[in-house]
Amino acid sequence: TLCGISGAALAWNGTGHRLVAAIAWEVMTPTVRAETLRLLGQHPDHERWQRQNWVEDAERLVFLACATWPDEIRKDARFYTAGQQTATPLLAGFPDMARHSDWHTEGRPLDPLASPSPPAPPGHLSGALRSVIRTLGDGRSEAMHRSYALPWLIHLAGDAHQPLHLSLKFNATGEWDHFGTGLWIEDPEAWRTPRKTLHAFWDDTPGPGSLRGGALDDKARQLMRQLPVAAVDTDAPFDQWLDESWEWARRIGYPEALEDPPRLSEAFREHSRRVANQRVVEAGYRLGRLLNQLLGEPALQTRPGNF
Repeated sequence: TLCGISGAALAWNGTGHRLVAAIAWEVMTPTVRAETLRLLGQHPDHERWQRQNWVEDAERLVFLACATWPDEIRKDARFYTAGQQTATPLLAGFPDMARHSDWHTEGRPLDPLASPSPPAPPGHLSGALRSVIRTLGDGRSEAMHRSYALPWLIHLAGDAHQPLHLSLKFNATGEWDHFGTGLWIEDPEAWRTPRKTLHAFWDDTPGPGSLRGGALDDKARQLMRQLPVAAVDTDAPFDQWLDESWEWARRIGYPEALEDPPRLSEAFREHSRRVANQRVVEAGYRLGRLLNQLLGEPALQTRPGNF
C-alpha cells in the first residue's frame, strides 16, 4: 500500500539522534566541546534545551538535546513549511523560519536503470550538509548563522547514515514509496504497534524513542565497544556517508516478503538492527571528527569512560 509522505517520520527517532550526539561528544576534544557549547549558547532555543536538563551534566545534555531540534520544529508554530504555508515572522536570532523538511532526505533510485522520474522533489540532504559545514567552518560567518548551522549538522549527520533517507523505490506500477513512509509492514516483534511504515521501523531500530539518561549512555558505550573507532573510516567525506546509506538501502533496506503488507522475518529484523547500530556509531565518530576539524583541534580522541 502506497500513500503520501509522512513528515513526522523522516529521521532516526530521538534516541538514534541522541546516540549519535553522545558518541560524537566522546570523540570531540575539550576545546571543541567548549566551542560547541559557546555556539549553542547563542542559539535562540538554548534556554529550552537547558530546561530539559537540570542535572549535573547539563552542558553535555544540551548538546544531545539540540540533536533532535530539526525534527521538533516540524510541529513548531513559529516555523513554516515552504510551498505549503505562509511564511511566519522572522524572530530574533534566526536567519530564517523555514522548517527545511527537504533537508533530511535525498532520494536516489535504488534501480537507476529501471526507475522512472520521481513524482516529487527527492530532497536536498547533500546540499544542506554542504551548506551547514561551510557555514560552521567559516569563523568569519555571523554568530547567528553558525549557531543555527550547528544543530542542523549534528542532526543531518545522523540522517545521512539512515539507509532509507537515500532510498527511492518504485513498485510495478511506477508508484514511489516516499522513503519507505508509504510502505506499510507487519512487525510481529512490536506487539504494541505491529503495523507501521518501513521507514518508521528503521527509525526505531536503534532503540525506543524515549531512551535517555543512564540508559542512553549505557547503550552508547555498548555500541562503541561493539564497533571501536579504529574500525571506522572517520575521515570519510559526507558524500561517502550518503553513498553508503544508498548501498545499504539497495542491499538490505527492504524486506523480500511478498505479502501485502510484508511481514518482517526474524532474519530481516536482526540484520537491520546490526546495520542500524553500525550506522549510528559511524555517524557519531564521523560527526565528532568533523567538528574537531571545523571548530578546533584536528586530533581524534576518544574517552569512553567519560560519560
